[in-house]
Formats: sequence, structure tokens, C-alpha cells
Amino acid sequence: MKKILFFIFFLHIGLLHAQNSSSLAPVFPNCENKNAVETNACFYQQIQQFVFDNFQVPDLVSKNNYKGFVNVLFEVDTVGVFKVQYVDAIYPELTAESKRVFGMFPKIKPAMNAGKPAFAKYTLKIAIPLKNPQQEVGSAYETKIDSIKANRTKVLAEFDSIVSKKFENPIYESGLNIPFTHSYYAQFDSAVNQVGSNNHTGSKPLAYNEVAPYYDFKTINEKLMKNSDSWLEKKLWNEHFFQFQGEDYWITLNPLLDLRVGKSTPSDLNYTYQNTRGIQVQAGLGKNLVLTTTVYESQGQFADYYNQYANSIRPSGGNPAIIPGIGIGKEFKTNGYDFPSADANISYSPSKMINLQMGYGRNFIGDGYRSLLMGDAASPYPYVKINTTFWKIKYTNTYMSLKDVRDEVTAEKTYATKFMANHYLSWNVTKRWNLGFFESVVWTNSNDRGFDANFINPIIFYRTVEFTSSSKSGNAVLGLTTKYKFNNQLNFYGQFILDEFSLGDIKDQDQSWKNKYGYQLGLKYYNAFSIPNLLLQVEYNHIRPYVYSHSDPITNYGHNNQSMGHAWGGNARELIAIGRYHKGRYFADAKLTYGIRGLDFDTATDSLNYGGNIYKDYDDNRPFDTGVKVGQGNKTSILIADLQAGYLVNPATNLKLFANYMYRSFDPEKETDFVKRTNTSWFTIGVRSDIFNWYFDY
Repeated sequence: MKKILFFIFFLHIGLLHAQNSSSLAPVFPNCENKNAVETNACFYQQIQQFVFDNFQVPDLVSKNNYKGFVNVLFEVDTVGVFKVQYVDAIYPELTAESKRVFGMFPKIKPAMNAGKPAFAKYTLKIAIPLKNPQQEVGSAYETKIDSIKANRTKVLAEFDSIVSKKFENPIYESGLNIPFTHSYYAQFDSAVNQVGSNNHTGSKPLAYNEVAPYYDFKTINEKLMKNSDSWLEKKLWNEHFFQFQGEDYWITLNPLLDLRVGKSTPSDLNYTYQNTRGIQVQAGLGKNLVLTTTVYESQGQFADYYNQYANSIRPSGGNPAIIPGIGIGKEFKTNGYDFPSADANISYSPSKMINLQMGYGRNFIGDGYRSLLMGDAASPYPYVKINTTFWKIKYTNTYMSLKDVRDEVTAEKTYATKFMANHYLSWNVTKRWNLGFFESVVWTNSNDRGFDANFINPIIFYRTVEFTSSSKSGNAVLGLTTKYKFNNQLNFYGQFILDEFSLGDIKDQDQSWKNKYGYQLGLKYYNAFSIPNLLLQVEYNHIRPYVYSHSDPITNYGHNNQSMGHAWGGNARELIAIGRYHKGRYFADAKLTYGIRGLDFDTATDSLNYGGNIYKDYDDNRPFDTGVKVGQGNKTSILIADLQAGYLVNPATNLKLFANYMYRSFDPEKETDFVKRTNTSWFTIGVRSDIFNWYFDY
């Protein structure tokens, strides 16, 4: 008997492993009246012998001389009935035969745990061709020495019992954030903006499980699948590079590319290029926890105007530039930049109403191309986010750590840290009308203030706290968003930002500098002119001078020398017209932007602050206190035409082949050392994993 008990762990025909431990295994009639150890061993032996006696290897398997294993995950329930949970087999015939045999098992006494019937899960590994367990017993152990030797090579069943399921894209129903690009979101924007829907599209990025009730990612992507037989073809056209799905967890791993080459004119550069290589890991652990992390290594050089802008916002310390939306760029060869970057997010949903996130990346508030309240054109930053959804409301709290990288605040080669906290309440007032209320505050680590606990409270009024802490120590901003669905094709959206407000000056109607506000008006026309998947959009943004700036520049509405709101900062207005179309794997985008910016002259004869540079103290060198208008200063008109078309190589990773043409006219009233009149044509072709927005419209 001892030899048999020892042998149980080494059977080639099937290694059984209990998934749920119980004090006593299920009991076959032949195994009654034994002690616990003998009962468990007898259960294992009966299972293996029954399978050997009844399993019929399918003819196709025998003809192919197949040698391998079938893994069967099964349970014995609380009344002693055998139930197959999962079969892992290379032939469907083996799967069917395994289920047939387990359906023949008689009802037995269930497992017992603390004296009560209990579920018990096991994994059986069946060797093909079949092997008789009795013959194995008879020849396995003759002496105690043989037993010791066998124990040296004992292999547990735990590793082989790991369940591998067919990967069925669980991402599309998970709480993972959908990578935010305007082009990608346009594909499902009409679906989530149907009249009567009770969702909230203003706080981005959205999660897959927020969009899934309205847009079937899996079905739509399956329609795009190519018939591919080889592993390489599947990975190129249809699948993640590595994908695995088990019991209640999944993981994907993908290489990322952004490889471009182009030519801009006029320019002294022979060509423009970008060479980005990256890797992204996504995973889901259970139903409530998901995570993603992305790391990039990049080098490149761009059109002259873009290089000049990147150089103009350079950080303290000698690095030549900040690449907008990415981060600090180091010098690379001649006229090039080296700009590594990373993004990450971990999301946990303890209930249907609460979602907690921690990450390093960007956030966006609004339904437009631009956001006046919280845009995604600045560099990534660490943040914590709380989403609370109930009734007709979604309430989002975001806490961020930002950087001021100017020379004036850099100490001991360390950039200054500042903090931002905001909350955004989205309310579906009716089935057509949504209102959003926004409040944000920025403060710095003056007097070792650190992350002020006053702003951790998710339901407090930040403006009141900021005032009680001294109005000079922080910068509070208020905002309002709205959206109205005329029908399922036509949506209106808008924003209003209030950075500072003087009721007296409003009454005087003297256009005081204190009236720091901006607004956005936009329309979206889905399936325009009854053409499926054609989205037309028009948007107007108006930002008065000195919006986003503050009396202490470190507490402005900026990060890494970039605006956290509209990418142009203050003292600007623009009109944008956008068309987006996709059919199958083909896509095309067109964007036309016309804008006016009021820039500073920054010359020896005129060093005034006209309200466009958010990193200047708005109390210093103001030219006027009244009569302040958008475009004051060095009035500059900007015209940008941007056309892009391409082919979606892989829907799973949003890998695209594309060609892009941009024309940019930059026409200031007066040329200075820092502001030059230019007309740029920039043509680019490339392949890109499109998972975040690149903005070149500066």
C-alpha cells in the first residue's frame, strides 16, 4: 500500500492536482472505510483506472501517431457529480472523448471540509497513447532504494495544470484605458453619443468597459481579420505579438514603432525623421485590476518651425529642447534629439461605482479636438485619479505632480515641483443634454507645503481653500462644459474657463485684463451626408490674454514649459475644421486650422507682457489694464492644413502605415529675433503604433 501511495505522484498516464484543498477527497465505493491518506490515494487511483478502462483514442489521433497529453480540469460538486470545466487538447476529437468519459463517472460521495460537503477541483493529465496504471505500479518500485531514487526526479503536476485558454481579447471588456488618439476615438464617438445614452465622454481616456455597451470592439475587429495561416502573418496582421489568457487573468506584450522619414521646405535639413522603438505590456488580474506600461526610446529631427519651438521651451541645465507632449530632448548627432519617454497606468475597480487609478501619462477633459480645461499636449506626469459613477453622474478627481523647469526656479540641478488637483462632475441633465462642472488648483512647495492635504478632499471647493491658504500661494481655475445631442448625427459641445473674474470690470465693459476667461464652441456631424463612418467637426476656441498665467509664474497652469490647457496658451483664438473617414482598414483625416495669436515682441524697445506667454508674471509689464483684446501685441496669423491617409496594419496594436502632408503659414505683423515669418511644407511617410496624440499644430 505504501508503494502505491508513493507511486501516485509519478504516474505517466495522469498527474492529478487538487485546485481546492479539502481534508478528505471524494470517495468511490471501493475506497470507503479507509483513513484520510488512503482515501485520497484511492480516489486518485480510481480516477486513473476508470479513464484508462473507458477512454477510446480517436482513429484520427492513432493514424497520426500522436504522442502527447490531454489536460482535463474537472470538479466534483457537493453532491458528488463530476463536471468538466476545461479540456486542453490539440485535437477536438480528444476534447470530445474526454468529456464523454467524464460524463460516465458514477455519482460518488463528495469531498468533505470541516465535516461539510465541499467542491473539489482537480486536473488530470492523460498520456496519449494510454498507459495502464496497474502495470506502472507493478514495475515501478521493487525496493526502498528504488523509491528514494524515484523521489529525486519527482515532478509535481502544479506547473502542467496551469490552464491556458484561447485568447478571446478580454481587453475589449476590461477596465483598461483605451489609448487616446482623436483618430481612434472618432471610430466609436457616434456610438457613445446616441440620444438617451447615460454615459460620460468628457473625461478621457475612456475605459473599454465604458464604451463596450455601445460599440462592439471584438466583432468589429473580427471583421477586419485577414485569413492568415502562419504565425508571422497572424502577428503582423491580426494579433498581439504575445498574448496569453488563463483562469481570470490575461497578458499581452507588443513591440511599438514610430518610424518616419520626410522632407520640409524651406529647410537646411536634408530630411526629417523619427526613429521610435518601444514595448508595451498590458494585463488583467481578475475582473477588477488592469494595468499597462509603455516604454519608448526615440531619436529624431523635425521641420524647422517645430525644432525652433522645441528649442524655445528648453529646460534649465543645458539640454537643447523639450519635445512637446513627450519630454526633455537631449542632443543627438547634428540637429537631432534623443527623447526617451514612458507611460503607465494601473486601474482597480472595487465596485461598479468606484474606479481608482494611478499612472504616469496625460489626461483630457472635453469632447473637442482641443481642451481649455485639461489638454493632453503637455509632457506626461504622475497622477492619481478617482472615478465615481452613479445615477446620471460621473465625478472625476485627479491629483498631479508637475514640474517647472525654468532657470529661475531650478536649484542644485533639481527642477521645481508643483502640484495640481482638480475635480470634474459630469451630469446628464436629460437624455440629450450634459453639463460638466470643473475646478482646479495649482500650488507649489513654498514653506515646505508639499502636497497640501486640504486638496485631497474630493468634494471640497478648491477656490475657498486656496483663498484661506493665501491667494498668492495657489492658482484656482473654474470651468464649465456642455454637450447637447440634437439627434444621433449632430452634437453640439462647448467649454468655458474662468481663470480670474472681476464683476465690477464686467459691468464697466472696459475689457479689463482681470477678465481672464476663454470659451470653446463645437459641432460634430456623425455619418455626415449619410456616409457611414464620415465624421465632420468644426470648433472655435477663444482664450483671452493672461489666461493660464499667475502672479507667481511657478503656480501657472503649466508643466515642463507647456500649457496644461490649450496648447497655444493665452491670448489666442482659432477655428478648426476636421474631417475623418475610415472604411475597413483604410483611413483618411483632414484638418484645417486658422488662428490668431498675440505674441510678445521681447525686444530692447518692447519687452511688454501682452498675455500670451503663461510663464510671465501677469503683474509685470502689462501694457494696458483696460481695452485688453485677443491678438494684442505682435498679432500673428496662423494657417495650418494637415492631410493624412493610410492603412491599418494591425487592429490589435493600432499599427498604421501612413502618409502625411502639412502646410503651415506663420505670419506675424513684425519679425523679431524669436518670431519669424515662415511658410512650411512638410511631407512625411511612416509606420506608427498610434496610441497617443502627436500635436504638430503650433
